[in-house]
Amino acid sequence: MLRIDELRVNYGGIEAVKGITFQVPEREIVTLIGANGAGKSTTLRSIAGLVKPASGRIHLQGDDITGLSPDRIVSKGVTLVPEGRRVFPDLTVLENLKIGAYLRKDDLEDDLKWVYDLFPRLKERSWQAAGTLSGGEQQMLAVGRALMSRPKIMMMDEPSLGLAPIVVRGIFDIIREINRQGVTILLIEQNANMALNIADTAYVLETGRITLSGTGKELLNNAAVKKAYLG
Repeated sequence: MLRIDELRVNYGGIEAVKGITFQVPEREIVTLIGANGAGKSTTLRSIAGLVKPASGRIHLQGDDITGLSPDRIVSKGVTLVPEGRRVFPDLTVLENLKIGAYLRKDDLEDDLKWVYDLFPRLKERSWQAAGTLSGGEQQMLAVGRALMSRPKIMMMDEPSLGLAPIVVRGIFDIIREINRQGVTILLIEQNANMALNIADTAYVLETGRITLSGTGKELLNNAAVKKAYLG
C-alpha cells in the first residue's frame, strides 16, 4: 500500500528523519513507536504533504506521491488524524464531518451512516458545537472526519494523548474495527503497549532512524523494547 524509501526530512538545520525505509502493507495496522523527538510525527507529516522531504521517495500503491500538495494526497486516499485532534470548535459535529469530505462531490449519506455506526455518540451530538465535546468525543470526531474522505490508508498521530484509560481502550477497539472494515492504518502512539498489541508490523524510531522492526508481538517480547518503552 505505502512504501517509504530513504526518507530524509530537515527542520531548519536539524535532520529530523535520517534516511528511513519501511512499508505499510494493505489492510494491515503498522505502528511507529519511539520517544518524543524521534521523528515519528515528522514522518507522518511528510507522507501527508505537510512537510517537504529533503530526499527519498514516498510511493502509494506504486505511484510516487513525494512532494504532492496535501489536498492531492488526500484525493489519492491518504488521510491524517493529527495529534491533538484539531477539530473546529465553533462548528457542529456534522459540519466537522462534512469538512472531512470537502474534496468529494458525491452523496455523503452512506459515509455519515458509517461514521455514526462506529461512533453512536457523534450521532447523538451531531448538532452540538465540537468545542463542547469531551476529549474522547473530540478524538472520535477527528477519526470520523478523516474517514469521511474514504481513505485507503489512515495515519493517526497519538490518538490516546490526554485521554483516560477507559476511553483509550475504546479508541483502540475502534481502530481495530476500522482496519477490519478494510482501511489500512499507520499509527504513531506513545502508549507502546497498546500500539504493539494491535499492530501487525511495528518499527522503533530513535533520533530519526529505525533501529528495530518486527511483528507487534515480537517487539512486545523484545527485551530492549520492554526496558525502553514498556516499563
